[in-house]
Order: sequence, then C-alpha cells, then structure tokens
Amino acid sequence: MRLPTRPIASIAAALLCSSLAFAAPQPNIVLILADDLGFTDIASYGSEINTPTLSQLANDGIRFTNYHTAASCAPSRAMLLTGVDSHRNGVPNIPEAIPPEQKLHANYQGTLGHNVVTVATLLRDAGYHTYMSGKWHLGQTPDLLPGQRGFERSVAMADSGADNWEQKPYLPIYEKANWFEDDIETNLPADFYSSRFLVDKTIEYIDSNLADAEPFFVYLPFQAVHLPVQAPQEFTDRYLGVYDQGWSELRQQRRAKAIELGIIAADTPMQAMHTTDDWHSLSADQRRYQSKRMAVYAGMVEAMDFHIGRLVEYLETTQQLDNTIFIFTSDNGSEPGGAADPESGALGFFLGLMDYDTDYDNLGLKGSWNSIGPSFASASASPLAYYKFHAGEGGLRVPLIISGTPLSVAAPMTDAFAYVTDITPTILELAGVSAANPSSAEVNNSVKLEPIIGRSLLPLVSAEKSRVYSSEDTIGYEIGGNAALFQGDYKITYNRGPVGDNRWHLFNIAIDPGETNDLTLAMPEKFASMQQHYQQYITSNNVLPVPEGYNQITQVFVNGMLQRFGTQLTIIGALLLLVLVFGITFLVRRIRRN
Repeated sequence: MRLPTRPIASIAAALLCSSLAFAAPQPNIVLILADDLGFTDIASYGSEINTPTLSQLANDGIRFTNYHTAASCAPSRAMLLTGVDSHRNGVPNIPEAIPPEQKLHANYQGTLGHNVVTVATLLRDAGYHTYMSGKWHLGQTPDLLPGQRGFERSVAMADSGADNWEQKPYLPIYEKANWFEDDIETNLPADFYSSRFLVDKTIEYIDSNLADAEPFFVYLPFQAVHLPVQAPQEFTDRYLGVYDQGWSELRQQRRAKAIELGIIAADTPMQAMHTTDDWHSLSADQRRYQSKRMAVYAGMVEAMDFHIGRLVEYLETTQQLDNTIFIFTSDNGSEPGGAADPESGALGFFLGLMDYDTDYDNLGLKGSWNSIGPSFASASASPLAYYKFHAGEGGLRVPLIISGTPLSVAAPMTDAFAYVTDITPTILELAGVSAANPSSAEVNNSVKLEPIIGRSLLPLVSAEKSRVYSSEDTIGYEIGGNAALFQGDYKITYNRGPVGDNRWHLFNIAIDPGETNDLTLAMPEKFASMQQHYQQYITSNNVLPVPEGYNQITQVFVNGMLQRFGTQLTIIGALLLLVLVFGITFLVRRIRRN
C-alpha cells in the first residue's frame, strides 16, 4: 500500500494561503500505540516481520532511534496522554503491582490522578472530536473512564490485558474482561478479534461526525502483542518455519538488519542476556513448539499492521488522509512473561482452570494461551539488553514514527534523545493548541494541576534543531525498584534481581545502546554526578522504595487474588488462624499434662 504523496499543486495552494495570512486547517491526529512491541519488531526497525503499512509511514515520515518510554504499560500510557511524570500523575506502576505499603500514598494509586489533564481534554476543548479505541488501564471507576478524561467516544478494555478472541480474562486475577463503550459496560461481538474490532470502532467513530468537517484526534492503543499472544491462522502460517534457527540467531539477524537500515551504528556491540536459553539443548519437539510461539507473535504484529492499513485506506477513501498525521509507538519493550514450558508450574495450573490450552495445533487461536518468553523477548529487543519491566534499553527504547502529509519532514530519522512525556506537547503543537485553561469537566478547579514536563519533538521533525534536550538536562525514571537517569548521551541504570544484579551502571547509550561497556570506573565523576541527580529526582517526585523482597509478578498475583477473592480469603484466613490457635492450645495442654 502506498500512502499518497502531496501533489505539487496542493503545496502551492498551501503556500498561497500562507501568504494571504489564512490559517491552515488543524490536522487530524492518529496516535497508535502497540502493546509490548520490541525495538526491532517492525520491518522499518530491522524485523523480518512484514509490516507494509508501518514501513510506508516510516518512509514518508521520520523514525526516532533513541526514543524511550516506561518499561510497563500503565505508567507509559499515563505519561503519554498527559506529558507528566508517572510519579506525579498517579501511575508510578501498574495498579496490580503496587504493594500495600506504597498504596498508602496519594501518588501511588495506579490510576490517573485528577491533578493532570489529558491531551484529549485539551484537544476537545479546542474543537477536536476525540476518539479512543483499545486498552485503557488507567482506572475503571466512573470518574476515571475515558469519557471523563476527554474522549467524546470510546470503547475501552480497562484491565492490563485480555483475550483477543472473546470476552475473557487472560489471568485469574480478573473475574471477567472489563470492556466499556462510552463509559458503560459492554459486551463484545461474537466475531471479535481485537485488532480488527478496534479499527472497526475507530472508523465508526470518525465516520459518525464526518459531515461537520471538524478535525479529530484518535487514540488507538492495540492489544497486540500483549499476552495472550494470538493471531488469525492465515497470518501465523506466513511465519511457520521462519524461527527454526532459534532466538540467538534471530537476535543476530535483527542487529544486522538494524545496522543496514541505519537504526544503529555499524559497530554497535551486543551481548547475550543470561536469561536466554541454549536453543541447541532443546529437543526437536521443543524447538518446533518454541518456533511456532514466535510465529504466532509475528502473525499478531502483521495482523495489527494490516488493520492499521484498513484505517489508512478509509481515510484516503474519505479524502481525509492528506490532512492526517500519524504517531506510532509502543508502550514498553518486549514481554518476557511465560514459562519455557507453559504447561508447567502455577501458570499451567491456572490456565487449565481458565479453560485455556497450550496445544501446538491450536496455538494462537481461540481458546489458546501463548507467549514468547524471555529468550525470544531478547531477540525482539535486539540489540538491546533486558526487556519489559526492567530499566535496560530493551525495556525502555522502542520505535517511534511520526508521519503525514501536513508535516515538513527534513530527514528520514533522528538519533536525538526523546521521552514518552514529549508526545503530548508534540501533539498540542501539531494542533496549535495551548496547554493552558483545561476544561473544568475533567479537573476540579481546587486541585493544583501538574505542569507538562515534556518537550515538543517538532523541531527534530523539521530539523530546526538536532536536539530538544541539552547535554545538561536530566530525565529520571523508576518503576518497581528498577531505575534509570538519562543525561545527554549517558544513562545510569539499576535493575533488581533475579534478572538484574542490584547494582548501578553507567553507559554511553549513543554508541553503546546494548549496554555492554560499563563506564562506572572509567568515569567516576560523571557517575557520581548522575547519581546525585537521580537522588534529586526521587526526592522531588516522592519516589518510594519498594519493600524488602518485593517481586512484581508475585505482587500482581497477591493483589489480584485479594481483590477478586478478598472476602473469601479473609474468612479462610480467619478460620485457619482459629484452627492454628486451637491446635497450639491443645498441644500446650498436652505438654503440661505430661
């Protein structure tokens, strides 16, 4: 599919209008968010996965090769939509993973606070239609659903994830998959597949107001490629056998392609993650199974791209494409969840209770539960280290494409540092909308609003500037005890065990995005200075330490079970305690008699 280029006549007309002091029409803006998509998971960043729509957007726009987000979904989404740090907007971690000690603090609720205003509210108040279709995960009480946060129309999945084929939770921590349309609980259609459904709804919403010719803002957060990884058979079939050489070979291939494309430098070093298994130690049946898991993942990525293409075609057919700007990115790096043998352990037990199967023949289809695990997740993030949840580049650095006819794109890509809080100010500048005077419909006027801290990326698009952050500016980050601070080309990072080593490291991520060469001893003054800046960040933003022994996955399970079965668990716990007390009393009496 070829996106139409702007004809010379229309450029001349635009220049004429400018010379006559006529205001240019406000552009439509489509913000597309993939879920758990790794750094090299699309073709324009080095992938073998066929993503023609995104490739064309990349070819017609600009690719950011040094863009960073949070390493977990809800904090990323909150920063993306507000331009405010996650520790100030109420979402310092996904709500499912926040320990009770932190929940006592107002900024650790895991839901979008009323001290921030969304970009949707600001655009709506400026005359835009605002639509959302996809994963929300920022709160599901009536005051926190999309309709109360600036969206005129919305269909929203409120949880951290859900099945892609039916209205079904993907983990036992949820009683049901919570879907809302226009803030009212809704049921999914019988022929539901997530990527198709979300684009169908987006087209429906845009089409409903087509006649008034007002600009629109679309927020399209896909479920792809979040757990459970599922795809229509025709997409999976295209990748059967592609991954038979394993994850280490794929990681090398992705690195080589990213170098060829100019995404990373030719001498970019890369190291193997210690969580990557030895492919050749697996049996033939195990290799066959793992290869298909990744084939389904690739099929899910291509299916997402296909449905994005349907949206592009609709906009072209309705003569809106020439006035539409696309922003595409991911909420965090690739997802390492899922055991090497998905039928083993606690996960296998719960999947059986939830009527999921992991059979080879059904993998990716309705009723199946699939993931790619840490080994293929490392390949997905190639050549970076780590993945989702962690503060390594593989968790934080993801694709970002900005494209559209109204833009004046001066270069095909930029290696300038950019951060997730930059998306909201970029959108506002594109629309010519001020961040001042938000609507009282979203914000209680007695609440002090947090200012936007991000910076517009448009100077990078037009090449007016080569950087929007100076070598002295700092960006702090923390989620679940994993932490980082960026300053110029440098980054200090801390990753907790068991995947991390519980130590701070210093890297030059401009020349070493794979984080292979720790500069802590070579640059002690730089390291100490950045450590001091990080301490200032945690103090200024009320960043709380995680409790001793904190484990995010365990906390998600505990919180989820308490929320779903709290009353029953309390009764069971009380009964067990009563039995224990009576038992101890009985034993004490017997000992005294003897």
